[in-house]
Amino acid sequence: MLIGKRINDRYKILQLVGGGGMSNVYLAHDMILNRDVAVKVLRYDTTNEEEFHRRFQREALSATSLMHPNIVSIYDVGEDGDMHYIVMEFIKGKTLKQYINEFSPLSPARSVHIMRQLTSAIAHAHENQIIHRDIKPQNILIDEAGNCKITDFGISTTLSATSYTKTNSVLGTVHYLSPEQARGGTATKKSDIYALGIVLYELLTGELPFSGESAVSIALKHLQSETPSIRAVDASIPQALENVVLKATAKNPAHRYNSVEEMEEDLETVLSASRLHEQKFLPPVDNDATKAMPIIKEPLPISDIANTKAMRPINSQNDKQQQPPAEEKKKSNKGKIFAIVAVSLVILILLAIFLLNFLTPKKIEIPDVSNKELIDAIALLEEKGFKIGEQREKHDENIEAGKVIGTDPGAGYSRQEGTEIDLIISLGTETVEMENYVGQQMSQVSSLIEKMEFKKVHQKEEHSDKPAGTIIAQTPEAGEEIVTKDTEVTFTISLGKEKVTVRDLKGYNESNLKEYESISGFRIEKQEEVNSEDIPAGSVVSQDPQSGTQLEKGSTIKVVISKGPREKAVKIYRLNLEIPYDPVEYGEEQQVRIFIEDKNRKMIEPETITITEDYVYSTIIEIEEGQTAAYRIEVDSKVVAEETIHFDELD
Repeated sequence: MLIGKRINDRYKILQLVGGGGMSNVYLAHDMILNRDVAVKVLRYDTTNEEEFHRRFQREALSATSLMHPNIVSIYDVGEDGDMHYIVMEFIKGKTLKQYINEFSPLSPARSVHIMRQLTSAIAHAHENQIIHRDIKPQNILIDEAGNCKITDFGISTTLSATSYTKTNSVLGTVHYLSPEQARGGTATKKSDIYALGIVLYELLTGELPFSGESAVSIALKHLQSETPSIRAVDASIPQALENVVLKATAKNPAHRYNSVEEMEEDLETVLSASRLHEQKFLPPVDNDATKAMPIIKEPLPISDIANTKAMRPINSQNDKQQQPPAEEKKKSNKGKIFAIVAVSLVILILLAIFLLNFLTPKKIEIPDVSNKELIDAIALLEEKGFKIGEQREKHDENIEAGKVIGTDPGAGYSRQEGTEIDLIISLGTETVEMENYVGQQMSQVSSLIEKMEFKKVHQKEEHSDKPAGTIIAQTPEAGEEIVTKDTEVTFTISLGKEKVTVRDLKGYNESNLKEYESISGFRIEKQEEVNSEDIPAGSVVSQDPQSGTQLEKGSTIKVVISKGPREKAVKIYRLNLEIPYDPVEYGEEQQVRIFIEDKNRKMIEPETITITEDYVYSTIIEIEEGQTAAYRIEVDSKVVAEETIHFDELD
């Protein structure tokens, strides 16, 4: 299985989206151009057909020249080891066959709309000398907007080289096979016209015109039977539209449209009122034309051989009465001999066909042994009369390891008794290597992760040094072997660096700052020191950024530290004050209290002295800039002097 692999280190295979007899189609991602593409990979059962591969590549390369809105674009053709692949435009939608199965029968207008797209595309191919040869709804894609695109250009040429040896391949396309192709002839542009007519029949009726028990019986009907009337199925379909089907599917290519362009022009007016009463198309009768005898691969019944007799000559009455001359008699005898020889040859040929049919080993249908144990599959094949060929192994997500995936040729094919049948054994689900998504933006890889179809994808978020949205961890880890559909994946997505609200650091001292730096994850940078009247020295005066700001951890906060108040100018006032002695009784001591308020002293702490005579008190008063000083003298609790001195009043 290719899921998860990269072809040529460019195309990452995401999922299987379809398959056929010769190839499988995968949804892939172009890692260089960052776009989704479809990759068609040749199946393993054609790997030994060298000529097939050469033609596959040559025809695919020729198809790259087709540039048309209704043709799937081919981007690349190549090989990776023994793998052959084609890279093409990825169409999100379904095949026209699926569309018909879901919505048929389609209205005439819708059918004509689809057919005009198809004829336009095929006309473009024919202009480039490319014949499709395998037009069928399975090879036509229709997107969600209703636009049709034809695929498998050129590859069909290669398929036709082996389709007659692979019965099932014929069965897949024989419903759209032109009479000349059924006869074994070369496909032409008019063969594509025939197939387009069959597609139109199927669009309008939801049915195929010819069916049968085998591919050969259907091919014979294409050769011998006229296309059934679609108006017999639905009388509301305009005769003009039925005529398009009848003309496109005429047995004789000469009676069909001369070109796809002519068919497209006919479709443009087929629903117009002017063609409402159109007569039914009848192909010309070729009475004198020499008919080519088709190759019939089914034996004639015994009854047909037994009933084949030589024609007896019929003599009239006149013949008895008139005898021919000798010369005429001679000619008559020669004619009889020739007739006898001819009839004998026919009998011998039919007898040879009859004997060949019975002497040739009988063909047996290959049974379906998928999902069986190997021993049971071998027993069933041998019981049917087959021999066991190679036993190949491959991965399969649906078949348990050790059991049989299928056979080559596949179930349903008919092969002669004694044919070797190869068995394909399952290795179980293929594991793929887990990609490394770490370091990538989740938004850029989410679509790729979704297409990997993991069982479940979990996401969790956490802060980290990586930019927001970056995948910083994954489980399973890169390189682990996994089965995508069984694996739950967890991605850890970065939220970026964690953000923290900045505190108000005003007044924080050095110890406080170290503690905050530790718990917050910020870096504290002391920017400068300034004097402050309010903040003690060594504490924070201001900060940048301000408190309340959201910052990532690891960010720097700059702080300004206080040096304490600025030193102020001091003025000196010399106080010389005479304190008079005035007792009640002479000689009695008086108590003097001196109150001074200046830079160094407080009024609440008086100086006390005792006097018995007049006393001169002297002191120095220091006054700071912007301040005042004061003194008060009390003698026996009576104020005898007081004054307030202002700094600015002093020289």
